[in-house]
Amino acid sequence: MKVKVHVTLKPGVLDPQGTAIGHALGSLGFAGASNVRQGKYIELDLAETDPKVARETAKAMCEKLLANTVIENYAIDLA
Repeated sequence: MKVKVHVTLKPGVLDPQGTAIGHALGSLGFAGASNVRQGKYIELDLAETDPKVARETAKAMCEKLLANTVIENYAIDLA
């Protein structure tokens, strides 16, 4: 089963990379972009076929390694 994980910084956490991306977009003429935030996208295949078990496994992966839950949120999509 394919698992897609989106990891983003929690609201209120400073995002210097997002800020730099926002400035670069402005420099390139994309003046309408503001409040830019960046994150991570992780895609993996699990041998699990039960969606509930796959989601719980992905959640455990996020809690232990894929996301820093002190400053990051994550969302799991199963495909």
